Amino acid sequence: MQRPGPFSTLYGRVLAPLPGRAGGAASGGGGNSWGVPGSHVQPLGRAQFGTRGGVGSTSTSGGDTNSVCPTPSTMSKAEEAKKLAGRAAVENHVKNNQVLGIGSGSTIVHAVQRIAERVKQENLNLVCIPTSFQARQLILQYGLTLSDLDRHPEIDLAIDGADEVDADLNLIKGGGGCLTQEKIVAGNASRFIVIADFRKDSKNLGDQWHKGIPIEVIPMAYVPVSRAVTQKFGGVIELRMAVNKAGPVVTDNGNFILDWKFDRVHKWSEVNTAIKMLPEAVGLQSLMSSVQIRTLIRV
Repeated sequence: MQRPGPFSTLYGRVLAPLPGRAGGAASGGGGNSWGVPGSHVQPLGRAQFGTRGGVGSTSTSGGDTNSVCPTPSTMSKAEEAKKLAGRAAVENHVKNNQVLGIGSGSTIVHAVQRIAERVKQENLNLVCIPTSFQARQLILQYGLTLSDLDRHPEIDLAIDGADEVDADLNLIKGGGGCLTQEKIVAGNASRFIVIADFRKDSKNLGDQWHKGIPIEVIPMAYVPVSRAVTQKFGGVIELRMAVNKAGPVVTDNGNFILDWKFDRVHKWSEVNTAIKMLPEAVGLQSLMSSVQIRTLIRV
């Protein structure tokens, strides 16, 4: 996904300290024990990546709309990491008079909470574009200004989470069922910030996230898309089935989700292009290539 016209792309990391570790910083790379360099500006094009580190455990992602933030004494390390990453994104990148893209999932709740706090404390003038029904409800719940791409087609900053991030800043997204609208909002944003806790960090896609790469498809085309992807790239594709209803999961767009469990590490830019070229799945898959990632915030 690339936006037409020239614009600067920010590649880097904004780190908050891992819970329980001394040192660290909310922005840049100073003082953290991972030795990850601070953010830097890189012109639009193929990314040049710095070093990264850290290990994680199996992660889960979903549309958790619970907005009650646990107290520090009862908050798990993973939840505390989500909170630190979400707040760091807002503190370091949200400014007055911006149009914001608001992502989906449990981590984004903490970012929205902090946005609402800053709006109240600093009287900020912000407009928010949701990527899902959950994001829309969060925006309304916290009294933020809700808009859409019809009225604000150019977004200054989009903030979203990920299910897994590899060493080249490729992402797996869509574990919670929000894909197409997330890509549309991110693709129309001048800057895209990814917030992720330490469990989402991997050397290669699939190291931590074992549920496969989600692909959102038109319902009538799920069989042709499944055949096309597995014939070209191998692996196994499963139609995601609902838990509390009969039949498959249905997205906000009325589509189905395929979970592709790949059997080897691929050149993800080629996979991304190949899936987008399928007439049944154009623009609907969730794998995000490195050129799409403007800033990664992880703890």
